[in-house]
Amino acid sequence: MGESITEGTIINWLISEGDSFEEGDIILEVATDKVDNEVPAPAAGTLIKTMFQAKDVVPVGEVMAILEVSEHARSSKKDNVSSSAVETSQKKEKVPKRLKQVEQASTSFSASNANTFFSPLIIKIAKEHHISFEELARIPATGNEGRLRKSDVFQYIDEGRPYKFAQPVAEKDPTAYRIPQLNFDKGKGKVIEMDRMRQMIADHMVYSKHTSPHVTAYVEADMTNMVNWRNANKVTFQEKHGERLTFTPLFVEAVAKAVKDFPNINASVDGNNIIVKEDINIGMATALPSGNLIVPVVKNADTKNLKEIASNVNELAGKARENKLAGDDIKGSTFTISNVGTFGSVMGTPIINQPEVAILALGIIKKRPEVITTEKGDEIAIRSMMYLSLSFDHRVVDGFLGGSFVRRVADYFEQFDTNREI
Repeated sequence: MGESITEGTIINWLISEGDSFEEGDIILEVATDKVDNEVPAPAAGTLIKTMFQAKDVVPVGEVMAILEVSEHARSSKKDNVSSSAVETSQKKEKVPKRLKQVEQASTSFSASNANTFFSPLIIKIAKEHHISFEELARIPATGNEGRLRKSDVFQYIDEGRPYKFAQPVAEKDPTAYRIPQLNFDKGKGKVIEMDRMRQMIADHMVYSKHTSPHVTAYVEADMTNMVNWRNANKVTFQEKHGERLTFTPLFVEAVAKAVKDFPNINASVDGNNIIVKEDINIGMATALPSGNLIVPVVKNADTKNLKEIASNVNELAGKARENKLAGDDIKGSTFTISNVGTFGSVMGTPIINQPEVAILALGIIKKRPEVITTEKGDEIAIRSMMYLSLSFDHRVVDGFLGGSFVRRVADYFEQFDTNREI
């Protein structure tokens, strides 16, 4: 799982207690940080007992399950592969006419195996028998959740590989947008290969832009009351509660209140359905020391007081700096904020963190002269101002909801109680 990994979160078990499996079958999926890992069976056998359940966090080195391994299956593996290869060779000599008929008749196909992940064992067998990934996708799969098993592949080989020559024929959609195949001069320079996390971020961002029609709404907030209160109380707050008081806990608190006012902003899209989430979990876009991006989550932010939120924020920020975030720390976000002001940006146009439907960017807090209304009339005063920008999924969030929500967040910022006790 990696040298720095100390624990992993079980996503789900693909084999149940009492079920048998073959060597290479995926037994369970484990998540570490942002990477999901699949654990294959070391040999054929039976799953006797699981020691942990889905969503449990397991330290490295702990026993996760007890397996009863079939020694016969392990020792006879090579013989099975060899005999299957010989039988396949013999069958190929006997059925050339059948293959020719399949080649002529199979002008189209629908993939029987919808899961395009293949275990290392399946890939090894495919290489030995010169089976392409496209052909693997046509083999009927009998494994858990549509997984292709070793027995499926050998059965397919024994049947003479009937889908070997089948070619997919897809109807062209005349209204579909097709990316032009343009050749650009990308220039010369130092080539830096993306690490795995950067590749995942890139895929996530591209997917989000292609999935959600992004619209961004902007408002301006007078942060003077909040800034003055925080500056006056941050030392006392740390002495009393033992926690640093940054602006982030105050932002999270106000956003959670606004989400309660407009619950439809706390949603995700599932086909033609909108899922309005019951929990309000605020994700905080955070830069890692490597420069990559990660989103730790303050769970149930609407039920916590400022001290609890500050404690969560400081703990998650510390874990992010030390690359110690656990799988549970970055899961379950229902709405995300991104404090682009940390880097000096006036405002931003953030990309939605899928499968959410909106994301809020908070710009730099900057002093400038503003016209304010007082008892004496309009006056010019020095105020601490900030721009807020909300990107939302226009499939399910219209301009009224998006604009009203971001305005409500700004109102909570501006109406901050300067007499609030710690």
